[in-house]
Amino acid sequence: MRKTDSSIIERLLRIWESVLQVAPLQANANFFDIGGDPSKAAELFSEISRVFAIELPAVMIYHTPTIDSLASIIGQDKRPEFPRLVRLKTGGGGPPLFVTHGVGGSLLDLFYLTKHIAVDREIYGMQAPGIDGATEPLDRIEDMAECFLEEMVQEQPQGPYLLIGYSLGGLVTLEIAQRLMAKGKEIALLAMIDSYPHKSQLSVGQRMHLTIQQVQNRVVRILTRSPASNRSIVPISQDLERYRDAGYTALRVYHPRFYGGRILFVKATKPTDFPADASATWSHMASELLVETVPGDHLEIMTTYCEDLAEVLSSYIGKTRDQTS
Repeated sequence: MRKTDSSIIERLLRIWESVLQVAPLQANANFFDIGGDPSKAAELFSEISRVFAIELPAVMIYHTPTIDSLASIIGQDKRPEFPRLVRLKTGGGGPPLFVTHGVGGSLLDLFYLTKHIAVDREIYGMQAPGIDGATEPLDRIEDMAECFLEEMVQEQPQGPYLLIGYSLGGLVTLEIAQRLMAKGKEIALLAMIDSYPHKSQLSVGQRMHLTIQQVQNRVVRILTRSPASNRSIVPISQDLERYRDAGYTALRVYHPRFYGGRILFVKATKPTDFPADASATWSHMASELLVETVPGDHLEIMTTYCEDLAEVLSSYIGKTRDQTS
């Protein structure tokens, strides 16, 4: 133990009360029940890093959502491992949803989306290894899929399965679905949110269109950027840099295979650094492709327009009720 438990708890109480602007707090109060959100989690763990000289990812709040549980982690001599599968939302009967994040991201990126998905099912988030600095980051989507699959099958031994993946996570859930189908398991929903293979996997024509589109977007950003809009670059730890780089490597080397099922593809209205035509990319890679569009760009669909995205997903999840009940 680095400090006595009481000392750690007292310091954490002061940090939590300052960040959350709630006082007095009980040590067993749940972060998410007292107004906690991703931005407050980032502020909280930044202050924890300063006070305790320990680097912990903000997503750890899902694993340690109370001061008591967080104190036990801070008091350990070795860096704690973050679980691969985390319950993000409780629910009633029926198969759960399994959701995963984008490249270099965390389950906190799914906070607003899962909050607004209007279904009475449990939602589990799948966190890629390596973000905790205690486990080795994976640089192959196949390996990510396999490690998640082990956890999923323990939680839900039999199908049908409901899978949702954002950005790189869409490729991971695609690979999970491939492996489940190979085992004879049923997939009730495979939803890929603005998820595309690396540009090297696109046709020559698609790559040309994408390059022109990216140049145009950058010119617009430069012309419309005001001096006040320049942001300083926030440094990240070496562990997080390795974790992010592993994700980009996984994207670059992954070759999607034909999927013998249905893909629900949800695309952003405003294309940025990704192809504008989802059908051209995916229609020949699946037995059936359904494409829905939500407002915003690649990042905004998970934040500003998360309710629109959640509404689309909730509708399709609701349609699976008969086959999953």
